[in-house]
Amino acid sequence: MTVENLLKRRELILAVLIVLLCIGTTYINPNFLSLENITDLLKAFTVLGIFSLGVLMVIVSGGFDVSFTAVAQVTQYGIVALMIHMGGGNIYLAIGGAVLFGLVLGLVNGAIIHFFRMPAIIVTIATQSLFYGIMYVVTEGRLIYDIPGYFWEFADARVGEITSAEGFGYGFSLVTVLWVVLGVLLYLFLAYTKLGRSVYAIGGNRISAERIGFNLCRTTLFVYGAMGAIAGFAGMVHVAIVQSVIPNSIVGTEMQVIAAVVLGGASVTGGKGTVLGTFMGVLLFAILSNSLTLLKISSYYYNVFTGLIILVSITANAIQSQRQKRRRVRVQIEPVLAEERHS
Repeated sequence: MTVENLLKRRELILAVLIVLLCIGTTYINPNFLSLENITDLLKAFTVLGIFSLGVLMVIVSGGFDVSFTAVAQVTQYGIVALMIHMGGGNIYLAIGGAVLFGLVLGLVNGAIIHFFRMPAIIVTIATQSLFYGIMYVVTEGRLIYDIPGYFWEFADARVGEITSAEGFGYGFSLVTVLWVVLGVLLYLFLAYTKLGRSVYAIGGNRISAERIGFNLCRTTLFVYGAMGAIAGFAGMVHVAIVQSVIPNSIVGTEMQVIAAVVLGGASVTGGKGTVLGTFMGVLLFAILSNSLTLLKISSYYYNVFTGLIILVSITANAIQSQRQKRRRVRVQIEPVLAEERHS
């Protein structure tokens, strides 16, 4: 890879921005780079990070989904209420049930989109309102604070714990490690399996992908089903972290997740995006949010930055796509012109 191509990679640009932001924030507030702050920061953005992995798959496939927060919200409420009603259970049963329930809701999205040939954004806006609305009607907006103790144990578990001189324990949260592991598994799946390659193929060109033998139905159902399953898992992680179930605590964060994925280099037209870029996009958002807090800047600016990042990222992707098209046209035309000169 040449230096010119390396400088064009979104991951390198994000890495530079992250380093500069870290240096600037640490200069003003040295507490930023403390182990306690870094581990708490990653834990706080783990739910957004898990969501982003599912959204990456959807966007790469050429689709769009804004219902994943509603899926997570409905799933967490239903599973926690069921665990309480059963009078027990464990974290494995809760996560397994949430993943299965989320998978079913995601398949509903995928089936409608594929079999009825409806725009994904319209379908998922509708199902977001449908899932969320049904939950509110059934629960009447009641909050759940009496969470089973194993959720706390799950959120409080650490990997590689270190004890400071003052006796405080620090370490990476288990939920954060699970986010990273899930990201590695998704990378391996997309890079080394036929189904994973089909996600990129149908996102690049659905007609061509179908002609060369990729099953559009299977891929579409898989992508949206996986998004639902990931949303269900994220819902359980959210319950563990906040230790409550509040019906409107997740819905409304869709744009932050989508912005992180697009910032990481995923193209909204499909066929392009990486797990590493997505992870770095989430990391940049996390650092930006934490920096505003440490620098005592109003949180309202976070929404301004989110909208600006989406706009700039989409514009950058569009400009890059136009340049690539011009290069392809030039490559196709130059041989023809050369033949005409010789004839």
